[in-house]
Amino acid sequence: MKRKLIAAIGVAGMLVSIAACGGDDGDKKSGGADGFKGETLTLWAMDGSTPEKWQKDVTAAFEKKTGAKLKFEVQQWNGIQQKLTTALSEENPPDVFEIGNTQTAAYAKTGGLAELGDLKEGLGADWTESINKSSVVDGKQYAAPWFVLNRVVIYNKKVWADAGIKDTPKTRAEFLKDLKAIESKTDAEPIYMPGQNWYHFVGLTIGEGAELVKKDGDKYVSNLTDPKVAKAMKTYKEFADLSKAPKNKDEATPQQAEVFAKGKTGAFVGMSWEAATAIKANPKIEKDIGYFTIPGATADKPEGVFLGGSNLAVAATSEKQELAKEFLKIALSDKFEGALAKEGGVIPNKQALEAQLKGNPAAEAMAPATAGGGTTPLIPEWAAVENPPNPIKNYMTAVLNGKSNDEAAEQVEGELNKRLSQKQ
Repeated sequence: MKRKLIAAIGVAGMLVSIAACGGDDGDKKSGGADGFKGETLTLWAMDGSTPEKWQKDVTAAFEKKTGAKLKFEVQQWNGIQQKLTTALSEENPPDVFEIGNTQTAAYAKTGGLAELGDLKEGLGADWTESINKSSVVDGKQYAAPWFVLNRVVIYNKKVWADAGIKDTPKTRAEFLKDLKAIESKTDAEPIYMPGQNWYHFVGLTIGEGAELVKKDGDKYVSNLTDPKVAKAMKTYKEFADLSKAPKNKDEATPQQAEVFAKGKTGAFVGMSWEAATAIKANPKIEKDIGYFTIPGATADKPEGVFLGGSNLAVAATSEKQELAKEFLKIALSDKFEGALAKEGGVIPNKQALEAQLKGNPAAEAMAPATAGGGTTPLIPEWAAVENPPNPIKNYMTAVLNGKSNDEAAEQVEGELNKRLSQKQ
């Protein structure tokens, strides 16, 4: 399954309040497993998230168990925030919907999501904590974790062999050493690392235990002067200094996979599906592509990564709450969660199901870093930060161009704080 830019999703737009549409649930239907005959449950799933066989099998299992019909409606990521916000304020919202993990807090804060604490108790006792974190807002379970993806190192086996490298690195120091060997022994660019691959930088901050924002009274403000953030940026710069990529562009300008496809790049940090982009640009490179987990400071702990993915939520105003939960019990069962991992190459919500990734080298490279991964700040106020021009990207470019961490942080602090103070 070719994923879209799901691991780069954030809350790009502002959400309007829908709390006033909550109403009470006194007239919501409930019933046993066979008490839903004649009803139809509407599910909004995003384009690319549900492999055809998985969708077919889940639908059959749901309809057999409940007697109800399942209506799949595929949505596009472009414009989905406004579309979903509008739908949740109307009388007939989608009953269950896929939602980006970094979007969940914003919708929960506006009252659009039903609480799913009872579902967590019965179904999610062993959900991976790092994956479930985005579903919990103010201590309450407002969604169910579905799957995530994270970045890996995609490398050119031929270039590495030409440099005399026989194995993939297990630590950050070994990774840097290998890249320097490529620089000295081949004519290839060791790594393509543009100055604004900011989701990779977010991963580095997660690995350092750093926060990009901090609470100041009743508001959030920049935390870029934190020494831990500076340490993460220092690591980023060590790799970027081995790259010829522009310091003021991100990984999509140009597409880093297309640069890699030319065969003159040792490696890049990206999403697994970017390998397919490289192969499309140059089919001959397929045989030379390999993957490995981004190495951390020590061999026993991979680098921090940004976990981009999706949760499943139930509309607070849906009149089919119990039927919606029946669907979630099926879709999130070990059987179907494992099938989604196997068919889609995504990381499931339980570590015990990661065995389903065996034989998929890209997914196998993602899995080890998942438990230590995280996201951007899970606050509604973060929504405006990612709108272009993203101040975090400008901070990164300033450091790479020679500014000290504090100088670069001060340069963007006013804009970052302004965005964090915008009303939601």
